[in-house]
Amino acid sequence: MNKKILLLHGWGGSDFPHWQSWLAGELAKEYGTVSFLKLSNFDFPDLAIWKQELKNEIENFNPDIVICHSLANTLWFHTINEIGEVKKLYLVAPPSFTCLIEEIDEFFPLKLPTNTNAQETLLICSTDDPYMNIDEAKTLQKSLNVEMKILQNAGHINADSGYGEWPWILEEIKKDLKN
Repeated sequence: MNKKILLLHGWGGSDFPHWQSWLAGELAKEYGTVSFLKLSNFDFPDLAIWKQELKNEIENFNPDIVICHSLANTLWFHTINEIGEVKKLYLVAPPSFTCLIEEIDEFFPLKLPTNTNAQETLLICSTDDPYMNIDEAKTLQKSLNVEMKILQNAGHINADSGYGEWPWILEEIKKDLKN
């Protein structure tokens, strides 16, 4: 495992028992090089601050693989023109581009992106995500022209919807580490 993996959480963080904290631990157990960036004030995020934190981490850590969850996807789209390309990008449970939640309103609306700034991207969505419906997810997938995995009834793909340990994502990352 010589590739570097950056995990980016969304609004409210991804503390245990969230799958991102589990994944970081599993990868570290196998001597993976992992950064699980804790973005500041994650309950009341500031877009400018989060963008700067992400740019600093990309510059200093230089990840090969980036795994975004929820609002981190939106952060990625706001920042892609200011950072270098990564080898693999996972976009997990992005929120709607017209999200109306007051605490994160400065992140929206967001123009539908056409680029991910990654050599390869996998969009992972759920049929019943309360923050992005499946039609919006399919529109995003078409705009980005990327592969999409649709999970049945997985909610927002977080601990509240049963995604603490998530062996599938670990196996996917392991495949990426071998390539």
